[in-house]
Amino acid sequence: MARKPIKDTIHAKGIDIGIYTTDFENEYISLTDIAKYKSNDPNDVIKNWMRGRETLEFLGLWESLHNPDFKPVEFDGFRNEAGLHAFTMSPSKWINAVNAIGISTKAGRYGGTYAHSDIALEFASWISAEFKLYIMMDYQRLKHDENSRLSLNWNLNRAIAKLNYKIHTNAIQENLIPSDLTQEQIAYKYASEADMLNVALFGKTAKQWRDANPGAKGNIRDEASITQLLILANMESYNALLIRQGKTMPERLVLLRDLVVQQMQTLSLVSLDSLPNLPEGNDNDKVE
Repeated sequence: MARKPIKDTIHAKGIDIGIYTTDFENEYISLTDIAKYKSNDPNDVIKNWMRGRETLEFLGLWESLHNPDFKPVEFDGFRNEAGLHAFTMSPSKWINAVNAIGISTKAGRYGGTYAHSDIALEFASWISAEFKLYIMMDYQRLKHDENSRLSLNWNLNRAIAKLNYKIHTNAIQENLIPSDLTQEQIAYKYASEADMLNVALFGKTAKQWRDANPGAKGNIRDEASITQLLILANMESYNALLIRQGKTMPERLVLLRDLVVQQMQTLSLVSLDSLPNLPEGNDNDKVE
């Protein structure tokens, strides 16, 4: 499983424990580092833990809940053998046999065995209840610091988006709104332009989002990620430029979508597979 460079380090009772992430949501903690608390041969410690019946049942349940490609038949074979004197288990054997995603191995400078935080904390409990508490204390500190940074960045990007919104609305007012429109028609024009940005970035209009989230507070942009807010700010400036160049709405929608894809690739914080598709229709379809 390919991973990003090391994200952070937990410090527990003098031991540094590495953390990796594949998607900036699910974090994988080094079992190898945790096992060093118990022995200078962490590989044997991990294997001994994995051969236990309770451990295998926990790992199997975790995979069944999170992994659609988990192989239950192969797992049942392991579970039937668990506890026998001759039974052995290793991370690579487990991964290859059941197509596991909760545990992975990595070579190189930060090599070793890593596990999803759910599994890693279970392993830490088996190592030492006291040591697990120290791990959790520092892990929670890291998460608190990370959430504080994310909150600051989110608010900053929200402020930038609001500033660029003014640039955007000025361009609409100066180039797209005839002087004889009613206030209702003007409001509809602003909403249409805003929803064109929503469609290009989120794949849906504000109304479509509200219909899909009837109990949510705020609007579609209040739920945006830091990355989306940053891209939205750039989109508003770019759309203002395109408006002044006389580009039609269908032309601008395509160009703005291209901008979203390019900036998602550059920021590399989300997978392009998660980008919603543009709704189908012809060039004369209006964005609602």
